[in-house]
Amino acid sequence: MTDETPARTPATLRQIDAYDVLTDDQAAAVLALLADAARTDGQQAVSEQGRLQLRGGAREGVRHLLLTVDGELVGYAQLEDTDPVEAPAAELVVHPARRGHGHGRALGTALLAESGRRLRVWAHGGHSAARHLAQVLGLTLFRELRQMRRSLDGLDLAEPTLPEGVRVRTFVPGTDDAAWLAVNAEAFAHHPEQGSLTQRDLDDRKAEPWFDPAGFFLAERVTDAGAGADAGAHAGADAGAGAELIGFHWTKTHAAERLGEVYVLGVRPGAQGGGLGKALTTIGLRHLAVAGLPTAMLYVDADNKAAVNVYERLGFSTHETDLMYRTES
Repeated sequence: MTDETPARTPATLRQIDAYDVLTDDQAAAVLALLADAARTDGQQAVSEQGRLQLRGGAREGVRHLLLTVDGELVGYAQLEDTDPVEAPAAELVVHPARRGHGHGRALGTALLAESGRRLRVWAHGGHSAARHLAQVLGLTLFRELRQMRRSLDGLDLAEPTLPEGVRVRTFVPGTDDAAWLAVNAEAFAHHPEQGSLTQRDLDDRKAEPWFDPAGFFLAERVTDAGAGADAGAHAGADAGAGAELIGFHWTKTHAAERLGEVYVLGVRPGAQGGGLGKALTTIGLRHLAVAGLPTAMLYVDADNKAAVNVYERLGFSTHETDLMYRTES
């Protein structure tokens, strides 16, 4: 969410249109706008999920708002109304060269109208202009998401110890999809964005250039005595045979930034509390270090004190913060 608020552009020059699906040309124009904004702001104004939803046809509950001035695209907002409980979530951006003319306020007002004034809005990076815009729109802060980082140079972590009867192997696309989606939904039942991922969402990510199953680790509980003695990752062999998926660590590489990411780390509720999450984290960090990446990053909710403490003990510290604002309910 980025913009200054003074409205100096005549309303007759500005137009906001809402779409259920974008054409290829519209999607390309939005992606170009996002890239320009990211170069100025230092981070993306729209999340990975939001960027994936620009292409591939209509998505249930997703609306795209395009703000143009004299036919030129200068602002974009995305509204996602898929959570059965929470208010619709939105992200918005104005081109850096066109800020300070009230376009952000116009997009925010349009989002309020589209959502029936029941709205949540992300401000990635928590910039002062976004905080001011939230205040102007009558939104209040209610969620803080931290990006934490640590160096991988000379990584020195204790050997991971898996719970008895647990082994780790790597993800097999197609074979493991359904089982992973089920465990992901259980592990993130409290997390509306992550826990609601579908096969289409997984397929979107598998189609991305960064996807590498060699960095996608699955923890299984097996009946074979001693199967959990080896904390290393077994690639593909006997995938899922006689085993129950109970946890995972999906890593991601940001090649241009030379960053490794703890992309998603989850443990099935019944398997939590035995050290599996820490072991999976260590396995993934070692994988990223071996790949030659100098830094690792992850996202965690600030109010998840237990997770924050675990990551701090593993050497992570807060790098930046994303904020979410909402209308008063």
